[in-house]
Amino acid sequence: MKCKSVACIWSGTPFPHHVTAVAALAEPPTPAFYTAGSDGSVIWWTLSRSNPTSSPQVEAVGVLCGHAAPVTDLAVCCPVADSENGYGSGKSTALISACCDGFLCVWSKKSGHCRCRRKLPPWVGTPRIVRTLPSTPRYVCIACSFDDYSVMNEGVIDRETQPRKLPKCTILIVDTYSLSITQTVFHGNLSIGPVRFMALVLGDGEKRNSVFVADSAGRGQMVLISEEGGESLAGSLGGDKGQSESPFCYEGLSGVEKIESVLTYGNVVAFILKDRCVFRFLNGDSVIGEVSFVDSLFGLDWGSAQTYAVGGIFLESDNLGNDNEYENSIAVQFVVWNNVGYAIIYNMSYLNDVFQCEPHSEIPGPRLQPDMRLSVSFQQLNQYLVCIKSVCFNYEDPLLWRPFATVWSLHHFDDVTGRLYRRCRVISDGVSFSNWFEKSTQLKGLDGLETTPTFGHDVDNTYVDSISNYYDYKGKVVSSSMIISENLFTPYAIVYGFLSGEIEVVRFDLFQGICFDGASSNPEEKSTACKQYFSGHTGAVLCLAAHQMMGSAKGRTFKRVLVSGSMDCTVRIWDLDTARFIMVMRHHVAPVRQIILPPSLTVHPWSDCFLSVGEDACVALVSLETLRVERMFPGHMNYPSKVIWDGARGYISCLCQTHYGTSDAADVLYIWDVKTGSRERVLRGTAAHSMFDHFCKSISMNSLSGTLLNGNTSVSSLLLPIVDDARFSNSSLNRTDNLLTSSRSSPNISNMVELNSSKTNLGKGRHEKPKSSSLTGFLSSKLPIKCSCPFPGIVSLCFDLTSLMFSYQKNESMENGGGKPVKTSEGHDLISLFEEYLLRFSLSFLHLWSVDRELDTLLISDMKLRRPENFIVASGLMGDKGSLTLMFPAQSATLELWKSSSEFCAMRSLTMVSLAQRLISLSHSGSAASSALAAFYTRNFLENFPDVKPPSLQLLVAFWQDESEHVRMAARSIFHCAASHAIPLPLCNSKATESHNMGSQIGSRDKYVGNMIEENISPSPKADKLGISQDEKSKILAWLESFEVQDWISCVGGTSQDAMTSHIIVAAALAIWYPSLVKPSLAALVVHPLMKLAMAMNEKYSSTAAELLAEGMESTWKECIVSEIPRLIGDIFFQVELSGTSSKTMTEISDSSFSIKQTLVEVLLPSLAMADILGFLTVIESQIWSTASDSPVHMVSLLTLIRIMRGSPKNLAQYLDKVVSFILQTIDPSNSVMRKTCFQSSMTTFKEVVRVYPMVAVNDSWTKLAVGDVIGEVNSASIRVYDMQSVTMVKVLDASGPPGLPSLLTAATSGTMLTTAISALSFSPDGEGLVAFSEHGLLIRWWSLGSFWWEKLSRNFVPVQCTKLIFVPPWEGFSPNSSRSSVMANILETDRQLNFQDNVKDSNHGDSSKQLLHNLDLSYRLEWAEGRKVLLTRHGHELGTFQL
Repeated sequence: MKCKSVACIWSGTPFPHHVTAVAALAEPPTPAFYTAGSDGSVIWWTLSRSNPTSSPQVEAVGVLCGHAAPVTDLAVCCPVADSENGYGSGKSTALISACCDGFLCVWSKKSGHCRCRRKLPPWVGTPRIVRTLPSTPRYVCIACSFDDYSVMNEGVIDRETQPRKLPKCTILIVDTYSLSITQTVFHGNLSIGPVRFMALVLGDGEKRNSVFVADSAGRGQMVLISEEGGESLAGSLGGDKGQSESPFCYEGLSGVEKIESVLTYGNVVAFILKDRCVFRFLNGDSVIGEVSFVDSLFGLDWGSAQTYAVGGIFLESDNLGNDNEYENSIAVQFVVWNNVGYAIIYNMSYLNDVFQCEPHSEIPGPRLQPDMRLSVSFQQLNQYLVCIKSVCFNYEDPLLWRPFATVWSLHHFDDVTGRLYRRCRVISDGVSFSNWFEKSTQLKGLDGLETTPTFGHDVDNTYVDSISNYYDYKGKVVSSSMIISENLFTPYAIVYGFLSGEIEVVRFDLFQGICFDGASSNPEEKSTACKQYFSGHTGAVLCLAAHQMMGSAKGRTFKRVLVSGSMDCTVRIWDLDTARFIMVMRHHVAPVRQIILPPSLTVHPWSDCFLSVGEDACVALVSLETLRVERMFPGHMNYPSKVIWDGARGYISCLCQTHYGTSDAADVLYIWDVKTGSRERVLRGTAAHSMFDHFCKSISMNSLSGTLLNGNTSVSSLLLPIVDDARFSNSSLNRTDNLLTSSRSSPNISNMVELNSSKTNLGKGRHEKPKSSSLTGFLSSKLPIKCSCPFPGIVSLCFDLTSLMFSYQKNESMENGGGKPVKTSEGHDLISLFEEYLLRFSLSFLHLWSVDRELDTLLISDMKLRRPENFIVASGLMGDKGSLTLMFPAQSATLELWKSSSEFCAMRSLTMVSLAQRLISLSHSGSAASSALAAFYTRNFLENFPDVKPPSLQLLVAFWQDESEHVRMAARSIFHCAASHAIPLPLCNSKATESHNMGSQIGSRDKYVGNMIEENISPSPKADKLGISQDEKSKILAWLESFEVQDWISCVGGTSQDAMTSHIIVAAALAIWYPSLVKPSLAALVVHPLMKLAMAMNEKYSSTAAELLAEGMESTWKECIVSEIPRLIGDIFFQVELSGTSSKTMTEISDSSFSIKQTLVEVLLPSLAMADILGFLTVIESQIWSTASDSPVHMVSLLTLIRIMRGSPKNLAQYLDKVVSFILQTIDPSNSVMRKTCFQSSMTTFKEVVRVYPMVAVNDSWTKLAVGDVIGEVNSASIRVYDMQSVTMVKVLDASGPPGLPSLLTAATSGTMLTTAISALSFSPDGEGLVAFSEHGLLIRWWSLGSFWWEKLSRNFVPVQCTKLIFVPPWEGFSPNSSRSSVMANILETDRQLNFQDNVKDSNHGDSSKQLLHNLDLSYRLEWAEGRKVLLTRHGHELGTFQL
């Protein structure tokens, strides 16, 4: 399991965002809508209320980073079925996005992260349109094409001038659960033009579901969806052209008109043209109605702007819908808007062949300025209509688009009449995500950032006023950014390139006093400036790279360089240390887009080179040693958008794609030889993509960080494929030594916040290498902080909890030979100092500052943390395959993630508490701050913000078996703090929930937990546990058996098996610790899955399951599985048997199963044995004959007996005969193999028996063993004497009540009364006599045994009477519980004999036995004094000395 926490650093200026697609998720608690941009970003907006009576406010809370190309479409879906309603509930819980480069992303609204990120195969083309299947929202239909998207945007499309070759199209059904293609609906050439619109048409009766597609000319085609789920290719669809293909075109579209949008509602399709809208049925050619926009949308004065309709949507309403009795009848509202944002809502109806369409209301638009460009989209969100406008001025760079969102009410209207119709009321006006950045100059952490949108009645000037402040940033908009962190273990600096051509370097100035390798930390010897500026470019900076020299440049002294490429077609090289300009290179004739650094294992002289990629379709190899162009790789088809460098094999791979997306024929891959500069191969189509993927895998295997980005570059981490980290976990450690000796090894560190110059003379100073290389080697394999720049101006820091908790000192001692660590105080101080720095750095960036002022002060003063003052920091969440969810820098935006994502709450809380505990163990200071920090993230934060979601219990239990003790303890602590608030709905007890709500209103949470614990201690009535309905049982079982990958599983990188097992663990833990809060039947339903999980030998969960079984055995599980305990014990012994012969010790078992078997043997087995001692003894006796003599099962049985004697000695006392018999069998001389294997363990067990039980005794020479009855009837008590050498019983001694025993009790006369028979035994020093003490009757008996040789021959087991009998006088305070209880039991028994049957007598007999065991006193001891005197003691106090 991986627990990764993300911190996001924002630049001081907003980034451009030109909206290309819009979607909405209206599910509570917070409705949200999303806007996708041409840069690949998706902005997450919420519509929330500060209180129930206030108006909802629009707020941009975050950006979803999963694409590096323009997003083509968004749609809502439901990847995982609802636990109550299933897939058909109609609730969409996720967003799916598709972009031009073929990537699909599924974003969960519940957790906020990317569940799944996959790339479609090249043969399907570029995804254009995504539509959700209405009946099964888990699946979506995607239309892909191979044509250039620019063709679709042409103003005039004439059917007669269409190209002869029909456009190629692919229609797919994709499962959003895994983003796998489940069905290919169509793959081939359509009979219409390029697909621009698509809709799903549901079939009824004999009609099958179909897909309706249309082009820009209005021609449509129907494609049937195969019911078999297989492929339905174009050839198979041509047989029945009447149903499979229905191209149609009516007269109004025969000219030069272009369709702006196509809408579908049921079986009605609406074609929106610039001046009118035409309605028709999908299954017919006749027009049912037409609406003209000439008088409404175009008849008004809009200045110099030419207005025309651009889009429309049908509105969903509770009152209106297509549920009439007639088939061809409809009543619905729809919205149509023009290019300046003015919209009209129409009421449209069609009944009895009569079409009616009347305007309902209007939404005004702004007055455009002559130099303003505008694109408009509308999206319905419940009873509101959201208008999203993208604004850009002509004199600006076309990239500088800004989105603005306005919310209009569909049910409330203004008193002021609109231009033509009544005007909808504005709810929230002109809100943009740039509001966060307007206060960035005063930004300190998260202080006081709230959205303050402006409202006004003059809607025309709203957007002009809203964007006026934006142009203060002109020239300061970030066009390229990079974080310098490669080959370092914490980030060094962030580099920003601006549209103005300036470059800014911002250093991480936290903890500057820490230095390494013995370097001086004198402030005068290093630059203390946090910011550096580089000026020289005359155009926008498009790419950046930072490189540390492996060699040295001729006549130059620089060690670290900054390389920048710009729109001015130049490449500039700077000295990163001194900020001095080195030189400018003009070998490109077009803007330079990428700088590629050499990867790991690149040999000299290529290790000090870089690649520059320009829009002139040329790639140049530049040497930093010679400062000149060494190779030119020209002749590419167009700009190589993806370039990777395989340094190990010396090749460069350049993939040239079409400008708008993927294509199976147009993409070309060029492979170049770096050494010779020759072109090795040219591949096209699918082969190009396959070979490019092969190059990516090869480079990732040899990369230090396991990524394709070499060194520190501004290339987006989303542009290239992401390979799973698991492929490198095993190889990274093995490569460490090789990497350290290569020319491209990680540089040594002189200071953790500033790069040290690399060693220029590698041949010298090898004796200094081990210290620095050991630190570098250990850290290179773990990479605790991974950095990336998904978009310009956005930097993400991903903190890996596993790597942060990794003990480098422990690893160093293991590398030094596995024995004692080498005592090099300097090296250990270095590593310890680094670990402390790493933890403080992580806590400083991950902590939620400014929420608890007292805690912040304590962290700074006590734990020595520092707030990141120079950066705008926000929170984030890591998704699948490198995708990110990054929140905007404001407290309200960060709290939105805490309120919506229980997965984020669990991971962030777990990380903070674990890191704080780890820091205390290293620095031995700051315990007060650490305790306050743990309390804040486990309890105080939830109390201060009631809307915050409690942490996910399933995610927390996944870390109960983590390698780090701090993580394990933190996960359990957070689980207990959140359990009462995060119980899954199928398990929750409604009565307990009501009482909990009342308790929370009356008192605090602590008081409620205290009352809950008191309830748990008291036994619950059996009637409550038996009361369970079949519906409740089925819901609980369905929840326990659900295997679908939930959101939390995708957050931590788990599997479907983890999803099911975590449910079992959570249910079992709640049943044990919080039985009053869960359904009474939960324990009986979860115990059997828990048993199976414990015996499944699952590395992640079996140990936890075994511990839960052991912990709740007496209180929860025993009554449910009492009959199955012997079988479970046998299963554990079977696992022990699989571990090998007895000569194979526990330490020799493989690491994967050692921990699980250790838990089974040391934790679960003793608890099972104590729950059913008789069953355990029966099983171990059967193992004597059913397993091999040298099996480890016998030793485990002996060790378990010792644990039972130490844990529950009284319960085992009544079976001492069976215990002794088993131990004697393990040392039977007739079985030499078993005796040799178990002798030492058997003797240890015997010593423990003699130590615990005074009624078992051995003589000094360990040749005789005596075992007395612990509890027995008065007239049949006896003592057995064994010969230890022959392992046989040789004599039986009579310990029954003597004739003179007082017969006060009626049961004593009948001889059936149970009592404590023998309280203590002791052999005489010579071994020839045996003395016994009985608490019942206060008797001491003496037997003279004589020689054993005759007893061995005679084998006479007739009870032998004692030689001497001594009555012990009662001592002061003597009042034996056994006598008192026997009197009460006898009185009760005599009284009940008059009224009840004989079976009641047996019941009291059993109760009397339990009472005797409960009152059994094991503290009596008999010790021999001088002569023939014996000393009787109790609890170490002398009771008397008696002469024999």
